[in-house]
Amino acid sequence: MSELSLHPAITEPALARRALIGLAFAVLAVFVLAPLGVVFAEALADGPGAALAALAKPDAWAAIRLTLTVAAIAVPINAAFGLAAAWFLTKFDFPGKALMITLIDLPFSISPVVAGLCLVLLFGANATLGGWLVASGHPVIFALPGIVLATLFVTFPFVAREITPVMVELGRSEEEAALTLGAGGWRTLFTVTLPNIRWALLYGVLLANARAMGEFGAVAVVSGKIRGQTATMPITIEMMYNEYLSVAAFSLAACLSALALLTLLAKTLLERQHARKAQA
Repeated sequence: MSELSLHPAITEPALARRALIGLAFAVLAVFVLAPLGVVFAEALADGPGAALAALAKPDAWAAIRLTLTVAAIAVPINAAFGLAAAWFLTKFDFPGKALMITLIDLPFSISPVVAGLCLVLLFGANATLGGWLVASGHPVIFALPGIVLATLFVTFPFVAREITPVMVELGRSEEEAALTLGAGGWRTLFTVTLPNIRWALLYGVLLANARAMGEFGAVAVVSGKIRGQTATMPITIEMMYNEYLSVAAFSLAACLSALALLTLLAKTLLERQHARKAQA
């Protein structure tokens, strides 16, 4: 019997535990719950009718529609690329593997504003490629494609970083067994790999979706902030607040916060379901 097993588990005193828990709740209350409460309180300052009327205005509705459209385009693309990147990193050994992992994490270290500026320099009207696209009637900057590209850049790491550790832990044995039994690559992917990583994939998709809807920096650079056309929800909130349209700004902010809370709720429900199935 080991020496550790002869002694009871060492635990923190009850007073210390309560103090740490209270401190954690206090920090959450100050930095998370209080701002959310202010947003919803300001949105409802003139009553629910005023808030709904503000959301029904063309500019606000255009911002909501654009934000959901960008997320609907960027998130599935990033899910596919993240899955492919994680598969490539965990199933194959090749020179430059560490460099590829670093490049996947690059959007975490680069300012979104810098990323947006790079897209402007590459696809702007004054650039060779961007000028050709503008001349052919397919502008990227100050249009939907530029917003999607900026969103793709800032959300790319989420899916790959959620899937990769899970695939590393699972190893290659199940896929190799399936291939040995005659299954093709696609059948192995859909019948072996995806069922094993489905929870990590869903977590990554939810995180990417939340970031896609809330992104401001990169989108602000490439969108041009054209009201009713290229202004997403975060940009429209800033524009309305700067114009002293407080109820409209906070109503749209409350709508964006509600979408984020729904994403968090979905993630929590998935985690609980995953935990129940893991225990079973």
